[in-house]
Amino acid sequence: MEKLPKIGLPIIIGLIVIVILIGKSAVTVGSGQAGVLYKTFGGGVVTDQPPLGEGFHIVAPWNKVYIYEVRQQELFEKMKVLSKNGLEIQIDASAWYQPVYNDLGNLHQTLGEGYLQRVIQPAIRSAARSVVGRYLPDELYSTKRDAIQVEIYEETKNILTKQYVQLNEVLVRDVTLPPTIKEAIERKLKQEQESLEYEFRLVTAAKEAEKVIIEAQGKADANRILSASLTDKILQDKGIEATTKLSESANAKVVIIGSGKDGLPIILGNQ
Repeated sequence: MEKLPKIGLPIIIGLIVIVILIGKSAVTVGSGQAGVLYKTFGGGVVTDQPPLGEGFHIVAPWNKVYIYEVRQQELFEKMKVLSKNGLEIQIDASAWYQPVYNDLGNLHQTLGEGYLQRVIQPAIRSAARSVVGRYLPDELYSTKRDAIQVEIYEETKNILTKQYVQLNEVLVRDVTLPPTIKEAIERKLKQEQESLEYEFRLVTAAKEAEKVIIEAQGKADANRILSASLTDKILQDKGIEATTKLSESANAKVVIIGSGKDGLPIILGNQ
């Protein structure tokens, strides 16, 4: 009976050690995450194998696993940059990014867990300064918003080449100008719109006037042609034709032949 505690103590200690080892060896990778294995006695970061996927994993207790988010993430940036004429502009932008899954080991080895601050933020800031510096404030405010968004994306993507980061999109959410410059641009745009509206009215009026002239010219030409074709003989024939039709009518009338001008008939109705 006295030997049982002495035998049971090592067993208890052994069980505790096993539990500790299992606790240190067990790694759970969450949804949308991946793990980079670091072998303490085996060459450091594992770069020649895919990262540990979602789920439960057992690793040697002396090794480490670094967990990374591999889903798309969003970075918000407020940047003050200079326009082409040296005016300070504030750009509100966001970038959608994620690490390249199969290069996660290389990312951890070269940049580490702070890769956002080390490469992505400096890249987008540098691209924004470069792109905005090519445009004037009124272009940024009105016509070139989509263009600078595309250009910032392309330049940022080029900077991040071979950095083991995938850039999905850059969105320019707002461009803020100093109030005085903004008001001046709005006045200019309003004046341009009014000028375009006035030009449109002038063009419309000119087309209406042209239409009236063409219609009047057409009527004048038609009357001239008709007058030239109405000879005395044609008028007499038309008069005789009209007299014949009237004489055949059932209405009461008196037809006097040859009493009118040029020998045309005079029609007296209900006399």
